[in-house]
Amino acid sequence: MIEIFYKSKGQVLPSNEMALLNDLGWDDVLWIDLFEPTGEEKRSVEDFLETTLQSRAQAEEIESSSRYSETETTIFANTNFLIPGPDDYSMETVSFIISESILVTIRQVPLRTFTDMQRRVQLASKLYPTGYHILVAILENRIDLDADMIELMSKEIAQFSKRVSVGENVNEEFLLDINQLQENTMLVRENVIDKQRMISAILKSDKFPRDVHTKLTVVLKDISSLLNHTNFSFERLEYLQNTVLGLINLDQNKIMKILTFVSLLFMPPTLISGIFGMNVNLPLLGNMSDFFIVLGVMLVSVLVASFLFRKRKML
Repeated sequence: MIEIFYKSKGQVLPSNEMALLNDLGWDDVLWIDLFEPTGEEKRSVEDFLETTLQSRAQAEEIESSSRYSETETTIFANTNFLIPGPDDYSMETVSFIISESILVTIRQVPLRTFTDMQRRVQLASKLYPTGYHILVAILENRIDLDADMIELMSKEIAQFSKRVSVGENVNEEFLLDINQLQENTMLVRENVIDKQRMISAILKSDKFPRDVHTKLTVVLKDISSLLNHTNFSFERLEYLQNTVLGLINLDQNKIMKILTFVSLLFMPPTLISGIFGMNVNLPLLGNMSDFFIVLGVMLVSVLVASFLFRKRKML
């Protein structure tokens, strides 16, 4: 699907008519958003801008030269957008191409950032005179959303910590949830670093207007604080994981302690029963009271063993 934002009588209007590009000039078009574009739509944009758009495989490469590059007339930039799911997060690559001050975006999934930006461009067109300004605004909006996700993750980590503090039973599922939070935290950090690389490359460029550099510098500071926050969250998760493992080990030690105590407790009776069960002549044998005498000796041995364990604080 193609969405063209063009200038008309002091306003910015949207259109999904691909044929409109034949009637517009470079000065008329502000932004072309390609969502799951067809081959025909991509070729139409390429003919209009007289440039070549990147393929999905090129956009997903991780090399610095693939994330940001420039030619004499065109800027190519690629970055990942984090998509939260019910349990885990996924990343989707978005491509940005700027040619003749026209921004072209290529994406394969619906993104809230683009929906918000499309509305803002139409309502306050004077704030976004060129595609450069729209790109910077998209990055600002996206960093704000990333900050919201990090905040939600911090609240979730706090809830897990509270569950451990109140003595809630921890098990394998609890550890798996913590591990999933760690994976999400690493994805968020990777996503924010990717934005940092892209913005740093933009600040080195001479093609971007000077008035956007101040905003980008502020965004970089925000990114730095987000990275510190994600590092703290990851360390907190590691501490929480170690605490949970320690509690599990304590529970296992208690179980082993009880089993060991029971085994030691019944060793004297077992020894006594073994002795009197031997097929030889033994004292105290010869009448019906012998059974109760042996039983009493076994009981006394259990009580003595229990008393000694408690006296030495081994229980």
